[in-house]
Amino acid sequence: MIIRSAMRSALSGTVALAACLLVVLPPPAPAAAHPGTDPVVRAPGPSAVPSPAPAAPAAPADGSLLYRAGTQSRPARGAAAPPGDVSALSWLVADAGTGDVLAAHDAHRKLPPASTLKTLFAITTLPHLPEHARHTVTESELADIGPGSSLVGVVPGLSYEVADLWRGVFLSSGNDAVRALAEMNGGWDATIAQMREKARLLGALDTHVVSPDGYDAPGQVTSAYDLAVFGRTGLASPEFVRYSSTVDAQFPGDGGTFGILNTNRLLSGADGVTPYPGLIGVKNGYTSEAGNTLIAAARRGGRTLLVTVMNPQWGGGHAVYEEARSLLDWAFDTGNRFTPVGSLRPPAPPSVKAGPTTAPIVEAVRAEPARDPEEKGPGTLLPAALTGSAALAALTLFLVRRGSRRRDKRGQSG
Repeated sequence: MIIRSAMRSALSGTVALAACLLVVLPPPAPAAAHPGTDPVVRAPGPSAVPSPAPAAPAAPADGSLLYRAGTQSRPARGAAAPPGDVSALSWLVADAGTGDVLAAHDAHRKLPPASTLKTLFAITTLPHLPEHARHTVTESELADIGPGSSLVGVVPGLSYEVADLWRGVFLSSGNDAVRALAEMNGGWDATIAQMREKARLLGALDTHVVSPDGYDAPGQVTSAYDLAVFGRTGLASPEFVRYSSTVDAQFPGDGGTFGILNTNRLLSGADGVTPYPGLIGVKNGYTSEAGNTLIAAARRGGRTLLVTVMNPQWGGGHAVYEEARSLLDWAFDTGNRFTPVGSLRPPAPPSVKAGPTTAPIVEAVRAEPARDPEEKGPGTLLPAALTGSAALAALTLFLVRRGSRRRDKRGQSG
């Protein structure tokens, strides 16, 4: 009787101690969601990694000022306003490093892009095509090039390196080179779909791609804002910068090579246009519907500025370069004495909502966190306490039995 009573007391004490510990001790901290299950969208950059596609933003990502008509700028007191003699239907100047828009005029006005759309083509397909890969061009690839297109001189039947074709795109604005690269990228229609998706991911919602080379097509539009987004994205790629800043090169032809010169006169200084100091590209264009268009970037004093100019209304064919020059000069002179009127940064990813798609995240949060064997946190205290309670009960039982045996022995000898 004495033994059974002692055992019951010990076990009751153990259970009571465990219950108290369960009440007093905090629960283990939940595990963080596993990187492979938690959707993350990264902003573009030099080491950008393909990410799950976010939904299109429901509201403008760059701020309401850029959706207002006319010129928008907020220079500090004492700083000059943007030049008032810029005749372009739409323009924008921004800091390429921060994405801050210094000033703009009708930034989201939808206009034909001409060959400046080749910047979107480049940032979409450059990562997919190794520069030393080769491609033999066929007649069918070049069959649908629009009349009057700019050409670099791609010859059917010849084999070209991807790097040669990109120089044909950036320097000569060759629609024939675009056709060859698009074929390597999966075809014309596949490339259009990829470009549309790329624009959407970047928040360039004014752009609708119909022809990847920028050739005039019904419904094909972009904006000064979107072109600046494409240019800024391209500047994060060393390959893009290398091609867009090349002044001249040799291009393969029948029986040898021939020289090509960058048609961006603000870079090359051709036709009497004075080169802009520190210019690093990016791309110019012209069609009868778009007029002259330009994306230009320049570095000075560790700062990179980006300007887009669409369809100047006076001044001749060189006006697009001179108006870009005027805007860059103003922006460099203004420095940091301004309040941004918008941003070129991509939209933030949408918030994660509860539902079937979040099941992997919920499972990861509920999982028991892995702990270091040496860690003495709450997760190890409860098992240790239970183990100690069991040991205490065993010790109590041992002492009770030992005392009982001694009493029995005394009873037998007396």
